[in-house]
Formats: sequence, structure tokens, C-alpha cells
Amino acid sequence: MAPDISSSSNERIRRLIRLRERRHRDAEGVFLVEGDRLYRRAIASGLVPEVTFVHDPGRDTVGTRVTVTPEVLDRASYRARSEGLIAVFPQLDLRLDGLGTNAPPLTLVTEAIEKPGNLGAMMRTAAASGAGSMICVGRTADPHNPNAVRASTGSLFDMPLAVTDWPGAAAWLHEREIEIVGASPDGTESLWVADLTGPIAIVIGSEDRGLSDEARSRCSRTLAIPQLPSSADSLNASVAAGVILFEAMRQRSHPSR
Repeated sequence: MAPDISSSSNERIRRLIRLRERRHRDAEGVFLVEGDRLYRRAIASGLVPEVTFVHDPGRDTVGTRVTVTPEVLDRASYRARSEGLIAVFPQLDLRLDGLGTNAPPLTLVTEAIEKPGNLGAMMRTAAASGAGSMICVGRTADPHNPNAVRASTGSLFDMPLAVTDWPGAAAWLHEREIEIVGASPDGTESLWVADLTGPIAIVIGSEDRGLSDEARSRCSRTLAIPQLPSSADSLNASVAAGVILFEAMRQRSHPSR
């Protein structure tokens, strides 16, 4: 049986190529998921694709399916190879209204994270460490960016996530009596002695500038991760988030600390 699409000039393929860009994703309210592993996790999370493009007609998919030649599907991929599947999903609801909290609340707040891969890795870390929600503030990378989706390894589909500004985030946190705690190389409190067992939101600043003045003004305290002397002035943002979130998890699992 001949595939439904065999030309990269097909309008549906041209649309997939356009959807690599944020402005087109936002205009249509959709995002892309590539590869069977992420696709299965999206489906398991209750998401329903608008359409799924595959080159194997026997592949198990949900809803509308379009078969495409391997070469054309590779052309539509944001990577060198398509892994044989590209699906279009409705964008997730990223409003604060959709967030919940765990008990005791542990939230990750990211400020102006510009690299989609870092943002996705932080989603994955937040989910693995037991954070109940994640809030992105400032000029942030798009959580629906293909690199963020991939780096999240599917955590994007399950992690309660919101994109907002500082006034909105601070109001949401204060209403729930969640302490705002910043992470900075010049923090006033060492992570090794900090108490992270209460309701807290950990703020990780941008990769190159760290916490903004506004972020610092919102924080009740700042934490420093102890480091050996080296040429590096700070840790990668996603690594710093992981160190602090897993220390919070350790403390909460062992109250005696």
C-alpha cells in the first residue's frame, strides 16, 4: 500500500516544519511529540493527538494516522532522523489555575531559563525528586519546544507546570504559605545546613545571570551549594536544581536529617 504522503512539499509536511517555531505552535495551540517512547507517555498521561504521522503503516497509534515515506518524515523532523513517528498534540494548560501542591509543598521556580534542553531537564528532575509543581517566570524557553519536550522524557505531560510573571507566581505561593528560597553561588546559607522540610519553592535563576534583583527581593533566604575551588563560577542551572531538590527529598524522607 502506497503511503499517504511521499513529497516534502505536501502542505501537511510543511505545517510540521513550521511547527518547529514557537510562533506557529502558539498561533495554532499545538506542539510536536517525536518518537514512540514519548508518544506512549503522552498517551498514558491522557493526552489525545490531533494527528500522528508514521512511516510504518502497522504501527499502533491513537486517532487519525497519516503514513509518510521515511525520507519525508525525516525532512519534517527537528532532528536528523524522525524515529518514525511525529505527532501533533494540543498544547497543555500552563496557567497557574491548573496547579496543585503536594504535602508538604515543594515547588521549583525557574527564572528566565533560555535553553529548552535545560528547561526540559529541570521538569524531569522536579518530577523525580517529588516536587508537586513547577513555575516558569520571566523570559523563559517554551516548555512546548521540541528540545524541551524531549529532555523532559515525558515529565512535561504529568508535571503540574505554569508559565507566568513574578507578581502572579509570588501571589500564588504566598496564598499557600510557601516560602520562596533562592539558589545562588553567593547565598547566605549553605545547602548542607539549610532546613528544606517545610513548604518551600526553590528558585533557580537564568544560566548566565543567576537570580534577578526582583527574584532576590521575593526570597526570604538564599542557598549556596558548597563547591570545591575551581575555574567554574557556578553549576549548570539544571544541575543546581537537581542538587537542591534531591537534598529536599532526602530531608523529607529522613526527618532527622
